[in-house]
Amino acid sequence: MKKALAQAEHAVEALRAQRQDDYYPRFHLAPLAGWINDPNGLICIDGVYHVFFQHHPYDENWGPMHWGHATSKDLVHWQHQPIALAPGDDYDKDGCFSGCAVDDNGVLTLIYTGHVWLGQAGDDSQLREVQCLATSHDGINFIKQGPVLSAPEGIMHFRDPKVWRQADEWWMVLGAKEHNLGQARLYRSTDLRHWQFERVLAAASSESQGYMWECPDMFPLADRHVLLFSPQGLAAQGYDNRNRFQSGYLLGNWQPENEFSITRPFSELDAGHDFYAPQTFVAADGRRLLFAWMDMWESPMPSKQHGWAGALTLPRELTLNEKGKLQMHPARELAALRGEKQQFAAALYRNQHHTLGDNLQELILTVNLAASDAERYGINVGQAARIYVDNQARRLVLERFSHEPALCSCRSVALPESDKLALQIFVDRSSLEVFVNHGEACLTSRIYPQDGDRHIALFAEAGSAQFGEIEAWALNSVWL
Repeated sequence: MKKALAQAEHAVEALRAQRQDDYYPRFHLAPLAGWINDPNGLICIDGVYHVFFQHHPYDENWGPMHWGHATSKDLVHWQHQPIALAPGDDYDKDGCFSGCAVDDNGVLTLIYTGHVWLGQAGDDSQLREVQCLATSHDGINFIKQGPVLSAPEGIMHFRDPKVWRQADEWWMVLGAKEHNLGQARLYRSTDLRHWQFERVLAAASSESQGYMWECPDMFPLADRHVLLFSPQGLAAQGYDNRNRFQSGYLLGNWQPENEFSITRPFSELDAGHDFYAPQTFVAADGRRLLFAWMDMWESPMPSKQHGWAGALTLPRELTLNEKGKLQMHPARELAALRGEKQQFAAALYRNQHHTLGDNLQELILTVNLAASDAERYGINVGQAARIYVDNQARRLVLERFSHEPALCSCRSVALPESDKLALQIFVDRSSLEVFVNHGEACLTSRIYPQDGDRHIALFAEAGSAQFGEIEAWALNSVWL
């Protein structure tokens, strides 16, 4: 693997020398150059946070998957590390697909899917997927240990292991497709190397529930268990399931030896255009955190013209509210990125636009819904996007604009029943993340504004809107 890693490093450095940064994020994780998708191997070990990710270092398109790698001591400031895994062995020659990381008695251990095309590259009807191990004693250099789990007979799509330790055993949940229906399969082991099938935790009962469940993740939260996964093949229904593929969760009760008893049906986790393959991990202080891929399959990616594609969301804290709904909040550590604070007084706007400024990357504000009668009111991000209340539809809308017609579309969530709408918004060079009412809903979307066209403005159309006081900051770069 050393030769393959050296070649990959050389390739990504050559691409990096040509990379253009018009859209390159200041405070989101992204590749030095080339392509990334799923976050992998999220872990805090020996006081260091590790984020691995699916990576193609040879150009800006999806290709044979490597594992890129970045580290942080504070979850805020990040440093790129050498590529951790490269495909090439007979069991992973066409890709080191998604997986996870665990602390095995002080040894940083990666569990990933080895992918092999049995026919033509890209032919999903002929493939082999096995689960593999790789280990490191320094957190940087990894040694492959080979396959530890093969697919059962009759199943080819068998990937994305997520492993955790409980009751003195290792547990693994992974995604599979059987009879063209998605499922999450559960395995157990005493040593990470010999695995026993336990049960199907949950599965689609019809194709309308997904033909493949990717990137499953099983974890406790409050007094429940969450099964997080990304089903492929859900049909759009009204405002729901509008993306090519979705990500969401089932809520229920589970203990070793027992079935997973589902108490809440599948719910989407983020209502924006670009959110897929989320994976969680445990922070140093025990909080449950999450990263996701901040892009979407088959979506136009203008950054490809600049030598790179793909980014990860901000790290998010997960909580469960009193109604049993999963909530996401920006990780509290992100406050360390804030520069000088700007404040804007509460104001009533009627049929007007009001510019706040050009260098605002985080905003916290409230809107008085009861005192606002405008048909549309909210926030413009240059001419690239706007976040607004549609008073007729009673929804909060994230709409984006582009010279690329496929990027011109809306995503939305229902307005809260209360009279107040609270928003926390992060605006990077090519993304928007909107947290609604302290995590009740989130909308994450890539946007592609022209250089110099990121000014933030308030607006009210066909009526008046009452905005509360606004706090805003410029944010510093996360890159060391």
